[in-house]
Amino acid sequence: MEENKSLIKQFGPSTFSVKNRMTVYVLTVIIFAAGIFSYTSMPSEAFPEIVTPEIYVGTPYPGNSPVDIEKLITRPLEKEINGISGVDEINSTSVEGYSTVQVKFNFDVTPEDALRKVKDKVDAAMGQPDFPSDLPVDPNVFELNFSELMPIMNINMSGEFSLDQLKDYGEYLEEKIEDLTEISKVDIRGIDDKEVRVLVDTKKLESLQLSFRDIAGAIQNENMTISGGNLLIDGYRRNVRVVGEIRELDELRNVIIKSEKMQLVRLADVAEVEFDEVERESYARQYGSSVVMLDVFKRSGENQIIVSNKIAELLTEANSDYFPDNLSISVTNDTSEQTKTQVADLENSIIFGMLLVVLVLMFFLGLRNALFVGIAIPMSMLMSFVILNALGISLNTIVLFALVLALGMLVDNGIVVVENIYRFMDEGYSRIEAAKLGAGEVALPIIASTATTLAAFLPLAFWPGLFGEFMKYLPLTLITVLSSSLFVALVINPGLTSALMKVEEAPLNKKRLSLISAVSIVLGAIIAYGGGAMAWGNLFIYAGGFALFYAYFVVPATSWFQGKALPALEAAYKGVLSYALNGMKPIVFFAGTFILLVLSGLLLVAVPPKTLFFPENMPNQAMVYIQMPIGTDIEETNTVTLELEKEVMSIVSEFNYLDESGIQQNYMVESVIAQVGEGTSDPNAGPSMAQTPNKAKITVQFHPFAERMDLDGNRLNSADVLNKIRATLSNYPGVVVSVAKDSNGPPTGPPVNIEIAGDDYFALVQTADEIRAFINSKGIDGIEELKLDVETGKPEMPIEVDRIKARALGLSSAQIGDAMRTALFGKEVSRFKDGEDDYPINLRMSDEYRYNVEDLMNQKVTFRDQATGRIKQVPISAVAKAKKTSTFSSVKRIDLKRVISIQSNVLEGANPTEVVNGIKEIMEGYELPRGVKVDFTGEQEEQAKELSFLSGALLIALFLIFLILVSQFNSASTPFIILVTVVFSLIGVFLGLVIFRMEFVIMMTMIGIISLAGIVVNNAIVLIDFIKQLTARKRDELLLDEDAKLPVPLLIEVIVEAGRTRLRPVLLTAITTILGLIPLATGMNINFYTLFSENDPNIFFGGDNVVFWGPMSWTVIFGLTFATFLTLVIVPVMYYIFERMQRFFGKLFA
Repeated sequence: MEENKSLIKQFGPSTFSVKNRMTVYVLTVIIFAAGIFSYTSMPSEAFPEIVTPEIYVGTPYPGNSPVDIEKLITRPLEKEINGISGVDEINSTSVEGYSTVQVKFNFDVTPEDALRKVKDKVDAAMGQPDFPSDLPVDPNVFELNFSELMPIMNINMSGEFSLDQLKDYGEYLEEKIEDLTEISKVDIRGIDDKEVRVLVDTKKLESLQLSFRDIAGAIQNENMTISGGNLLIDGYRRNVRVVGEIRELDELRNVIIKSEKMQLVRLADVAEVEFDEVERESYARQYGSSVVMLDVFKRSGENQIIVSNKIAELLTEANSDYFPDNLSISVTNDTSEQTKTQVADLENSIIFGMLLVVLVLMFFLGLRNALFVGIAIPMSMLMSFVILNALGISLNTIVLFALVLALGMLVDNGIVVVENIYRFMDEGYSRIEAAKLGAGEVALPIIASTATTLAAFLPLAFWPGLFGEFMKYLPLTLITVLSSSLFVALVINPGLTSALMKVEEAPLNKKRLSLISAVSIVLGAIIAYGGGAMAWGNLFIYAGGFALFYAYFVVPATSWFQGKALPALEAAYKGVLSYALNGMKPIVFFAGTFILLVLSGLLLVAVPPKTLFFPENMPNQAMVYIQMPIGTDIEETNTVTLELEKEVMSIVSEFNYLDESGIQQNYMVESVIAQVGEGTSDPNAGPSMAQTPNKAKITVQFHPFAERMDLDGNRLNSADVLNKIRATLSNYPGVVVSVAKDSNGPPTGPPVNIEIAGDDYFALVQTADEIRAFINSKGIDGIEELKLDVETGKPEMPIEVDRIKARALGLSSAQIGDAMRTALFGKEVSRFKDGEDDYPINLRMSDEYRYNVEDLMNQKVTFRDQATGRIKQVPISAVAKAKKTSTFSSVKRIDLKRVISIQSNVLEGANPTEVVNGIKEIMEGYELPRGVKVDFTGEQEEQAKELSFLSGALLIALFLIFLILVSQFNSASTPFIILVTVVFSLIGVFLGLVIFRMEFVIMMTMIGIISLAGIVVNNAIVLIDFIKQLTARKRDELLLDEDAKLPVPLLIEVIVEAGRTRLRPVLLTAITTILGLIPLATGMNINFYTLFSENDPNIFFGGDNVVFWGPMSWTVIFGLTFATFLTLVIVPVMYYIFERMQRFFGKLFA
């Protein structure tokens, strides 16, 4: 024993922990406390906050056409911004009266730097002499944050109240919610702001030889307060103010516009003054009834669940203290509910996986040793929570999945260490010596195996672009938690085992345990059913029940498994391995595995699985985007939306039922919200600054997945409802209707996105229309509806001024344009103050003349002739002509080139890749006009880019693993053996995809393969390292030189013995990793909270998490299942082949 002991190295930190056990105990308590505190304080959200270096420049210039906006505003801005270093892409949209420039930077540029650089360039553009100097406000340069684009909830208010009252209640709530530091803004929909309207009778105005400018000047000069300074009297200073602010509408009506020959002309003589709502800009309804809606937006980085809870408290407080009883308030589209569900499901998956892992450990190692290993799971996770919280990372589904993926790997190191310490104690060493030697013997191999796992994930941490920012939390969490598990295995476990490990379990006193269990169950029943504390009572009941289960099932089963099944398995494995290493059979085994790899690859090509870029989630929302022809008035859009709402409501009503109280409920749909006008643009297209009176949106919010069941308990699919809505609304005449679902993950653009670029915009529009018609004529399945991102046929009435005639009469284009704009659009001339609020005073022509083309054109421009000093009046029609034409809604540009995009969603169940490939095939022979270029972008462009990165990341991971292995074994052959097992593990992945007909999800399956590379090498490293250790010991026993080769029979004996010794940890690590992933792969959800609090585990299969993470989980399960066979049989075979080859070549070249 002493001789063997001298051959085994000790590992410093492990030896330190064994000698200083009290330090280990204190450290354990600190990690538990700090981890729980960090976990509870981490912000929760469904997906990570993505801070993008993406800057928007918004410039209003009212009254200008899209082409003029492009020429005057957009191009000068783009030209300057294009000179900034680090710019990835510049997109712009010029619509009527507004320019939007979107600047995307590389992710190595911080948002703060990006914002500063763009602001500097915008200032430079504004300094150019040809840049418009009459903008109403300077360009707005702001940073884009995706989390602040979508509201986190809608608060709907309704009841038998006037609109003014509802608005007051809405503003009260808006003010309260905006006071929360977590909230960025609250928008009120369904009710509009008010204005003071001065509606001028132009006939009276012209008869009195007055102009709009006279009225504007009179109001501006009267409605003001001017400070006169300080008056010094008797040593006191008194502030002097001339108070002229208008407080009442009658004061405004009595403002004198003209005083001539003792005759006064007041405003009321030529205009009507009204205080009313501005022209309607939005409507909001819930289940068809009008509501005042508050869209609530949270700040980036804030905890969504905490924000939701705070708003719920505010609503409760407002209901009791401020709002009347008959005011109806409802909260809809609350995204925190989905966050809570997804986070809770993943947490339950972690708990369930942990229980499965510990149960398996109990069979292999016994209860006491299983707990030594099992402690690695909570300890590693709590350590990682401390680190992640310190790094400012939120608790999102990607972090939680990384913990699920790591669940089985966390115990790998602990299994190897504890199992090895147990083996040393079994050989007769004391607890302390066994802990030092057992940990020391395997320290370097498990450090190397952990390093190789981390090396597999390391390239993913440098993933560029938007997807990199989204997915980087996976490698970061895995690297953190696996490093933590290594610390637990080499520092915490040796300290605990040196004090508490036993080779044989003490005999179980079943009578005593049964008595304690019975007392626990009775006490629990009293607490639960007598005291009403169900959760605490069940804790005692389930503890007692588990103790009985453990005593009468687990202990006998463990004894049988360890005493009979495991030895039998070891003996059978020893026989198989001896057979595989006999004669020429190693060549046969290796060649057979290689042929299987080739066949599985050919099978994958022959029967290819469906390819998806990102997992297709089951809809949680159905969003119906309604688009009328551009130029449509909001009232007309609202009328059409009401009809479409009725269609949606009739579909939704199929799922209605009456509950026990006789109240109508719906088991599929939570809410149906309709919005018309403002806030109805698709958020995936970025922030829209243009007015949208021709657009509307209907949002159908489905119940959480677990609640989508009919009265008979049958599970319902929300995709069927979405498809029915789509089919019902798709052919509505005169309206473009698209039905989309909420999407998981970062925005990728539409599945079908064809960009057509060129210089002549009219030719581009025509070509785009022709291509759209051509694709539609081919009848490709899966396309929802192809539409251009630029709308044509926008009605326009350009007024062409005869400059010569106008100048001859003393008129300029500016005077004519100002008169026309004031008459039709209106002009804000001052502000009317009412208490703390102030409203615009807008001057325009009365509606009687305003919407009449003849009256508009015949209005007289009144001005004083500079030559004669006399007042002149010239009708606009005398110097200008109006024409009725149509134009396009906007001018889009990408990287300074004019572009029109043809876009479409794909139908539910259709494969986006197949749809796009079908379009590409038919477009191959399509002849394009000269100067026009077509590109397929959007999701397909991202797909190619991310697949390229992930393929490169896999190669880099393999290279890093190879380097680590070379440095550990000081050999090239051993790392080659281990890397070949990684390649061979793909057999399991390929066969799994083909046999079970699973989809190849590029993002998730590729990450799964990279994860597999890191996991597969672990067992191979530990096995080969142990073969080398046994070989060295055998040499010492035979008194051979360090470089001497063992005789072949002894070599086979050493390999077989090493395989038999490492069988238990190899099987354990594989089974625990697989079982840890089973809950996510199958989508099995168990609610442990309701299990204790309501005796109902709410077991169901499916949900958002399995859709998102299932493909990755199955990839690892398939690959690892096959890789276990590889590790136990093919790795020893390959090691043997390489040893024999080295001997052969050694003799050949000796």
